[in-house]
Amino acid sequence: MRTAQWVLGVVVIVLGVRLAPRLVLAPPPTVQPGIDVLLSDSMQLLRGRRVGLVSHQAGVDAAGVPDAQRLLSAGVQLVALFNPEHGYSGTADPGALVASSRDSATGLPIYSLYRRTSASTDSMLAGVDLVLVDLQDAGARYYTYLWTTVEVMRSAARRGIPVVVLDRPNPVGGAVQGNVLDTLVSRTAVGFLAIPMRHGMTLGELALLARHDLHLSVDLSVVPMRGWRRAMYFDETGLPFVPPSPNLRTLEALVHYPGLCLFEGTTLSVGRGSDHPFEQIGGVELDTARLLAELRRSPPPGVRFVGTTFTPHAAGDGKYNDTTLTGIRLEVTDRSSYDPTLTAVRLLGTVAGDRVHFPGFHFLPEPFRRLFGGDTLLPRQDASRAKADPGWLAQLAEFRERRRPFLIYQE
Repeated sequence: MRTAQWVLGVVVIVLGVRLAPRLVLAPPPTVQPGIDVLLSDSMQLLRGRRVGLVSHQAGVDAAGVPDAQRLLSAGVQLVALFNPEHGYSGTADPGALVASSRDSATGLPIYSLYRRTSASTDSMLAGVDLVLVDLQDAGARYYTYLWTTVEVMRSAARRGIPVVVLDRPNPVGGAVQGNVLDTLVSRTAVGFLAIPMRHGMTLGELALLARHDLHLSVDLSVVPMRGWRRAMYFDETGLPFVPPSPNLRTLEALVHYPGLCLFEGTTLSVGRGSDHPFEQIGGVELDTARLLAELRRSPPPGVRFVGTTFTPHAAGDGKYNDTTLTGIRLEVTDRSSYDPTLTAVRLLGTVAGDRVHFPGFHFLPEPFRRLFGGDTLLPRQDASRAKADPGWLAQLAEFRERRRPFLIYQE
């Protein structure tokens, strides 16, 4: 009898274990962004100072709490907020001017820095003793957040204000790909440093490089991340993914962006205003079957092409609003072998080539030159001859050496 009771007790215990609800705990983040490191061991940088914060919706800690909330809770004297392109909430259209406003959560003034003059930026910093910069970069040369950071550094240097960059991951890791911008040909907000399309650096590292290359006499510090390695993609960090801007909604889009952004300098759509921006290209009556057949003759590594249709709505780039387009979607199959820059060049040449013969495709010379940062790719007569300049590899090797003194994290 006692044996039977013992057996019954074991059965009940086992059943209890099986039937109890499972408590699944999320693993702690692998990486701590600069805001967490600052508040854990570098608060001396802020003590007794009136602080301005340059950030946006992706400026959050490892738990997803906004920077402003964390800083105020820690007793920091936060006096003003500043935003880059797309506004503090990250919802404004590309290139749109955003009016200064007030943050409903904190009551702090928000000053828009994008496309402002140096004089207006200087005046916005009045009453600020130190500037924190916490922006989620996209890992591509074209992204304007580095430009905003540098403009803040210029203004801060003129006013003798220190700048502290709170570092964040490069979301697409450390690969270095594409051409290096020719600063003698182009210097704009989408390219003004001699860096490649996919630079493999963090915003903090880029700020250090910019201070050197542009001879800025700014008091610059970088609060580094903990736990980040250069080969990491964002989904390996354990951090919450917050899209850095309205048309870079997924990590997939960020991986394609260093290449597909070149199509902004053409008559084709890159999917702005659709469900998959920067994951697809398309045009009116583009012969998708013929394009796919050409691409599959010698497919680029690490990526798959599939036919698709999409209809942009409120695209923001003025291309094909409310028009159904045919095109192709790109899907990464192997990150280690995929080169979005060479793939985009291959696409440009194929769409423009005689075999596809799509009369709706044209280069927009000035926008394309501004994005590409040079003249070596822009076809002058026969668009089908578009190809990677053989000097790219030498350029990239030189860039890797030139950036070495400014790297914070292991290769």
